[in-house]
Amino acid sequence: MHLEKTLNFDYVGGAFYRNMVKVSKCVTFNKVVGIFGFTAEDYIGKIGFPPVQLDYLRCLIPCGIDQDPYFRMTRYVAPRIGYQKPALIESLFFPALLGETGKMFSCDPNSAIYVTDSAKDIENKVNKHVFSGGQESMDTHRIYGANLEVDIPIKYLGFFLEDDAELEHIRKEYAAGRMLTGEVKKRLIEVLTELVERHRRARAAVTDEMVDAFTTSQYV
Repeated sequence: MHLEKTLNFDYVGGAFYRNMVKVSKCVTFNKVVGIFGFTAEDYIGKIGFPPVQLDYLRCLIPCGIDQDPYFRMTRYVAPRIGYQKPALIESLFFPALLGETGKMFSCDPNSAIYVTDSAKDIENKVNKHVFSGGQESMDTHRIYGANLEVDIPIKYLGFFLEDDAELEHIRKEYAAGRMLTGEVKKRLIEVLTELVERHRRARAAVTDEMVDAFTTSQYV
Protein backbone atom coordinates (compact mmCIF):
# COMPACT_ATOMS: atom_id res chain seq x y z
CA MET A 1 0.00 0.00 0.00
CA HIS A 2 1.39 3.38 -1.05
CA LEU A 3 0.64 5.94 1.66
CA GLU A 4 0.59 8.99 -0.63
CA LYS A 5 -1.60 7.30 -3.26
CA THR A 6 -4.10 5.63 -0.94
CA LEU A 7 -7.34 7.21 0.25
CA ASN A 8 -9.07 5.74 3.29
CA PHE A 9 -12.82 5.74 2.64
CA ASP A 10 -13.80 4.76 6.19
CA TYR A 11 -14.78 8.34 7.08
CA VAL A 12 -17.21 8.59 4.13
CA GLY A 13 -19.73 6.36 5.88
CA GLY A 14 -19.55 8.30 9.14
CA ALA A 15 -22.36 9.81 11.20
CA PHE A 16 -22.58 12.91 9.00
CA TYR A 17 -23.05 10.94 5.79
CA ARG A 18 -25.53 8.50 7.36
CA ASN A 19 -27.62 11.39 8.65
CA MET A 20 -27.60 13.03 5.21
CA VAL A 21 -28.80 9.82 3.54
CA LYS A 22 -31.51 9.34 6.16
CA VAL A 23 -32.88 12.82 5.52
CA SER A 24 -32.62 12.50 1.73
CA LYS A 25 -34.90 9.46 1.78
CA CYS A 26 -37.68 11.55 3.33
CA VAL A 27 -37.63 14.54 0.98
CA THR A 28 -39.13 14.23 -2.49
CA PHE A 29 -38.02 16.30 -5.45
CA ASN A 30 -41.38 18.08 -5.53
CA LYS A 31 -41.03 18.94 -1.84
CA VAL A 32 -37.60 20.49 -2.20
CA VAL A 33 -38.72 22.41 -5.30
CA GLY A 34 -41.65 23.84 -3.34
CA ILE A 35 -39.46 24.90 -0.43
CA PHE A 36 -36.41 26.25 -2.26
CA GLY A 37 -37.89 27.22 -5.61
CA PHE A 38 -35.51 25.10 -7.67
CA THR A 39 -36.12 24.86 -11.41
CA ALA A 40 -35.22 22.40 -14.16
CA GLU A 41 -32.22 24.60 -14.94
CA ASP A 42 -30.59 24.05 -11.53
CA TYR A 43 -27.73 21.59 -11.12
CA ILE A 44 -28.29 18.35 -9.18
CA GLY A 45 -25.58 19.35 -6.73
CA LYS A 46 -27.66 22.36 -5.72
CA ILE A 47 -30.79 20.24 -5.35
CA GLY A 48 -28.98 17.66 -3.22
CA PHE A 49 -27.37 20.23 -0.93
CA PRO A 50 -30.18 20.94 1.61
CA PRO A 51 -29.93 17.56 3.44
CA VAL A 52 -26.30 18.37 4.19
CA GLN A 53 -27.49 21.24 6.40
CA LEU A 54 -29.64 19.11 8.71
CA ASP A 55 -28.66 17.64 12.06
CA TYR A 56 -30.36 16.19 15.13
CA LEU A 57 -30.24 19.25 17.38
CA ARG A 58 -33.22 20.05 19.58
CA CYS A 59 -32.36 23.62 20.50
CA LEU A 60 -32.92 27.28 19.71
CA ILE A 61 -30.81 28.20 16.70
CA PRO A 62 -30.34 31.83 15.61
CA CYS A 63 -30.54 32.29 11.85
CA GLY A 64 -31.24 34.81 9.14
CA ILE A 65 -34.46 34.78 7.12
CA ASP A 66 -32.52 33.41 4.12
CA GLN A 67 -31.92 30.20 6.09
CA ASP A 68 -35.60 29.67 6.88
CA PRO A 69 -36.21 27.16 4.03
CA TYR A 70 -33.67 24.76 5.55
CA PHE A 71 -35.49 24.79 8.86
CA ARG A 72 -38.85 24.37 7.16
CA MET A 73 -37.52 21.24 5.51
CA THR A 74 -36.00 20.03 8.79
CA ARG A 75 -39.31 20.46 10.62
CA TYR A 76 -41.04 18.54 7.82
CA VAL A 77 -38.56 15.65 7.98
CA ALA A 78 -38.00 15.37 11.75
CA PRO A 79 -41.23 13.51 12.71
CA ARG A 80 -40.71 11.08 9.81
CA ILE A 81 -37.43 9.83 11.23
CA GLY A 82 -38.47 9.85 14.89
CA TYR A 83 -37.07 13.24 15.90
CA GLN A 84 -38.73 16.29 17.40
CA LYS A 85 -39.15 19.41 15.32
CA PRO A 86 -36.39 21.94 16.10
CA ALA A 87 -37.25 25.42 17.33
CA LEU A 88 -35.39 28.46 16.07
CA ILE A 89 -34.99 32.20 16.40
CA GLU A 90 -35.13 34.28 13.23
CA SER A 91 -32.89 37.32 13.52
CA LEU A 92 -33.05 40.73 11.89
CA PHE A 93 -30.80 41.53 8.94
CA PHE A 94 -27.51 43.01 10.11
CA PRO A 95 -26.50 45.74 7.62
CA ALA A 96 -23.05 46.53 6.32
CA LEU A 97 -21.35 49.72 7.45
CA LEU A 98 -21.80 51.18 3.97
CA GLY A 99 -25.61 51.10 4.15
CA GLU A 100 -28.71 48.92 3.95
CA THR A 101 -28.25 48.19 0.25
CA GLY A 102 -24.66 47.05 0.69
CA LYS A 103 -23.27 43.77 1.94
CA MET A 104 -20.32 42.83 4.10
CA PHE A 105 -17.46 41.56 1.94
CA SER A 106 -14.20 40.07 3.16
CA CYS A 107 -12.47 41.83 0.26
CA ASP A 108 -13.65 45.20 1.63
CA PRO A 109 -12.47 45.58 5.25
CA ASN A 110 -14.43 48.84 5.58
CA SER A 111 -17.77 47.10 5.07
CA ALA A 112 -17.80 45.53 8.54
CA ILE A 113 -16.40 45.68 12.06
CA TYR A 114 -14.18 42.67 12.83
CA VAL A 115 -13.45 41.24 16.27
CA THR A 116 -9.77 41.61 15.37
CA ASP A 117 -10.08 45.36 14.71
CA SER A 118 -8.11 47.70 16.94
CA ALA A 119 -9.70 50.68 18.65
CA LYS A 120 -8.15 52.90 15.98
CA ASP A 121 -9.60 50.70 13.20
CA ILE A 122 -13.08 50.96 14.70
CA GLU A 123 -12.84 54.73 15.08
CA ASN A 124 -11.67 55.12 11.49
CA LYS A 125 -14.38 52.89 10.03
CA VAL A 126 -17.22 54.53 11.94
CA ASN A 127 -16.09 58.10 11.26
CA LYS A 128 -15.16 57.66 7.59
CA HIS A 129 -17.19 54.78 6.16
CA VAL A 130 -20.45 54.34 8.09
CA PHE A 131 -23.52 55.46 6.16
CA SER A 132 -25.37 58.19 8.04
CA GLY A 133 -28.96 59.37 7.95
CA GLY A 134 -27.98 62.83 9.15
CA GLN A 135 -28.43 65.93 7.00
CA GLU A 136 -25.64 67.40 4.85
CA SER A 137 -25.20 70.52 6.97
CA MET A 138 -25.62 71.30 10.65
CA ASP A 139 -28.29 73.92 9.92
CA THR A 140 -30.50 71.58 7.89
CA HIS A 141 -29.90 68.81 10.42
CA ARG A 142 -31.13 71.03 13.25
CA ILE A 143 -34.28 71.71 11.21
CA TYR A 144 -35.11 68.30 9.74
CA GLY A 145 -33.27 65.87 11.99
CA ALA A 146 -31.84 62.50 10.97
CA ASN A 147 -33.51 59.78 8.93
CA LEU A 148 -33.34 56.85 11.33
CA GLU A 149 -34.63 54.40 8.72
CA VAL A 150 -31.32 54.49 6.85
CA ASP A 151 -28.91 55.53 9.59
CA ILE A 152 -26.39 52.74 10.25
CA PRO A 153 -25.03 54.06 13.60
CA ILE A 154 -28.55 53.96 15.03
CA LYS A 155 -29.11 50.45 13.69
CA TYR A 156 -25.83 49.22 15.19
CA LEU A 157 -26.63 50.82 18.53
CA GLY A 158 -29.96 48.99 18.36
CA PHE A 159 -28.01 45.73 18.33
CA PHE A 160 -25.16 46.50 20.70
CA LEU A 161 -26.26 49.20 23.17
CA GLU A 162 -27.74 47.31 26.10
CA ASP A 163 -29.32 50.33 27.80
CA ASP A 164 -32.74 50.62 26.13
CA ALA A 165 -33.49 53.94 27.84
CA GLU A 166 -30.30 55.48 26.48
CA LEU A 167 -31.00 54.10 23.02
CA GLU A 168 -34.48 55.60 22.99
CA HIS A 169 -33.10 58.95 24.18
CA ILE A 170 -30.51 58.96 21.36
CA ARG A 171 -33.14 58.05 18.79
CA LYS A 172 -35.45 60.90 19.84
CA GLU A 173 -32.72 63.53 20.09
CA TYR A 174 -31.11 62.50 16.81
CA ALA A 175 -34.40 62.36 14.90
CA ALA A 176 -35.31 65.82 16.22
CA GLY A 177 -31.98 67.31 15.17
CA ARG A 178 -30.89 68.08 18.72
CA MET A 179 -28.12 65.46 18.52
CA LEU A 180 -25.59 65.54 15.69
CA THR A 181 -24.22 62.67 13.62
CA GLY A 182 -20.78 63.05 15.17
CA GLU A 183 -22.21 62.58 18.66
CA VAL A 184 -24.05 59.40 17.66
CA LYS A 185 -20.95 58.02 15.96
CA LYS A 186 -18.87 58.81 19.05
CA ARG A 187 -21.21 56.75 21.22
CA LEU A 188 -21.16 53.89 18.70
CA ILE A 189 -17.35 53.89 18.70
CA GLU A 190 -17.37 53.59 22.49
CA VAL A 191 -19.83 50.70 22.44
CA LEU A 192 -18.08 48.76 19.66
CA THR A 193 -14.61 49.30 21.12
CA GLU A 194 -15.68 47.96 24.51
CA LEU A 195 -17.43 45.00 22.88
CA VAL A 196 -14.43 44.01 20.75
CA GLU A 197 -12.02 44.44 23.65
CA ARG A 198 -14.20 42.22 25.85
CA HIS A 199 -14.20 39.57 23.13
CA ARG A 200 -10.42 39.87 22.76
CA ARG A 201 -9.90 39.24 26.48
CA ALA A 202 -12.25 36.25 26.44
CA ARG A 203 -10.56 34.79 23.36
CA ALA A 204 -7.12 35.13 24.93
CA ALA A 205 -8.31 32.99 27.84
CA VAL A 206 -9.27 30.07 25.56
CA THR A 207 -6.87 27.12 25.75
CA ASP A 208 -6.30 24.20 23.37
CA GLU A 209 -7.87 21.92 25.96
CA MET A 210 -11.07 24.01 25.95
CA VAL A 211 -11.24 23.86 22.14
CA ASP A 212 -10.81 20.08 22.18
CA ALA A 213 -13.53 19.71 24.82
CA PHE A 214 -16.07 21.71 22.80
CA THR A 215 -15.26 20.17 19.42
CA THR A 216 -15.18 16.52 20.49
CA SER A 217 -18.07 14.58 18.96
CA GLN A 218 -20.41 13.44 21.72
CA TYR A 219 -24.07 12.92 22.52
CA VAL A 220 -25.71 14.88 25.33
